Amino acid sequence: MRNLFEKLYNKDAESFYNILKKNLKYNKKMFIVTANPETFMMSEKDKEMAELLLDKNTILVPDGIGIVKAARMINYDVKERITGIDIANELIELGDSLKKKIYFFGAKPEVIKSLNNVISEKYPNLKIVGSKDGYVKDKDKVFDEIAELEPDIILVAMGIPLQEKLIYKHLNKFKKGIFVGVGGSFDVISGHKKRAPKIFIKLNLEWLYRILKEPSRIKRFYDSNVKFLFKVRKLK
Repeated sequence: MRNLFEKLYNKDAESFYNILKKNLKYNKKMFIVTANPETFMMSEKDKEMAELLLDKNTILVPDGIGIVKAARMINYDVKERITGIDIANELIELGDSLKKKIYFFGAKPEVIKSLNNVISEKYPNLKIVGSKDGYVKDKDKVFDEIAELEPDIILVAMGIPLQEKLIYKHLNKFKKGIFVGVGGSFDVISGHKKRAPKIFIKLNLEWLYRILKEPSRIKRFYDSNVKFLFKVRKLK
């Protein structure tokens, strides 16, 4: 697990967004994984997940506060969280300012429909070249279609690890494009769900807000975050 900590992007969000802007402007290919404790724990049992996370071309950013604190516990200087939804929003804004093309893949049909409407209205210079909900059966075929369209930004919202594995599987078909697995971000951006209040975000307590809204998440939180901290302590 230590080698994953070594790969983590350790500067601030603003510097990362500058990299996004540069790569988007010059049509560079980039695969971003927003890592939280669950991501790292999965890599312990899932060889495919471990392979894609350790690939030299995969960019790992610290999404969860648990990752940031754990990194500091074992003397890795990670500046701050860079969340999947913030990256998605930044890419949408950059794409609009640079007049780029985007593809949305994932979430429920009604969410995708709302997302298209919201983005078209707010970001008229960002061209939506296609979108598909996450309930389509042949997801590999969708990626073939995406490759033909050659978008500059590809956001995949299907939850970990499916979104990351799908991107990684098809990445070599693309010459350009910034790829990110963004989990439940489409629900928030489309207006179907509210993000945590600003005070929760400021205090790095979005995880608590999600548990309060959906108590069924408690077991998942324990299995990923609590067990993760025990593992990290052994690395000290």
